[in-house]
Amino acid sequence: MIIEDEKPAAEKLQKAIRQAGKNIVIEAVLGSVQTAVDWLQQNASPDLIFMDIELTDGLSFKIFEQAAVTCPVIFTTAFDEYWQEAFEHNSIDYLLKPVKQEKLEAALQKFEKLKQFFTGNFQQLQQWRQQTEQPAYKKRFLVKRGMDYVTILAGDIAYFYATHKLVCLVDGKGQKFILDKSLAELEKETNPGQFYRLNRKFLVNIQAIKKIKTYPKGKLQIELDPPLNEEIIVSQENVSSFKEWMDH
Repeated sequence: MIIEDEKPAAEKLQKAIRQAGKNIVIEAVLGSVQTAVDWLQQNASPDLIFMDIELTDGLSFKIFEQAAVTCPVIFTTAFDEYWQEAFEHNSIDYLLKPVKQEKLEAALQKFEKLKQFFTGNFQQLQQWRQQTEQPAYKKRFLVKRGMDYVTILAGDIAYFYATHKLVCLVDGKGQKFILDKSLAELEKETNPGQFYRLNRKFLVNIQAIKKIKTYPKGKLQIELDPPLNEEIIVSQENVSSFKEWMDH
């Protein structure tokens, strides 16, 4: 994700990132503290953020006060006086504008090395945890129906989806209920052997997947049951893990 309030600078940064040739997908380009906070509150965290410091509505450090930023950050700024504070906020590099291509690529290489190191250690930790403990996933969810509250068993849930800043639960009968949780929270609470995050909007039960179709550019299109009048796409980057999950 890129957070940059000057359009020419944002376009130049996007071009430089693509030129680095690392198949990086830019999920969003945002120009203010508030739009960044809104995006982070409604979406799963990106892998990496390029962040300008002086934005139209204040310093970007305010973002960390209002939203959970769990990924590394590469700061890009025309000012050198913020470097110390930047490294207190997830920073792995501090690039001065105009950003030179070799500096950008060096920062991306640093990110890749850190990612490989922590991914390797994380996988070892996950294997150890799987051997020593059984994760406790939610077996039922409390929802409101009219003036009453009812519980829905996890196995009876077809899917969760985000729409208009709300998250809905849909059961096997097609009934919809609004939840006061984000998809990221629900993803942690549901059994990954049963539920899969198709994209930023959908977390689905494997039993609700009715049909899988090929889609242009190496993507997949998913049909759900109960049906939803919306096109549901698995990105090319997630196709491999999705197929592995389906075949597990």
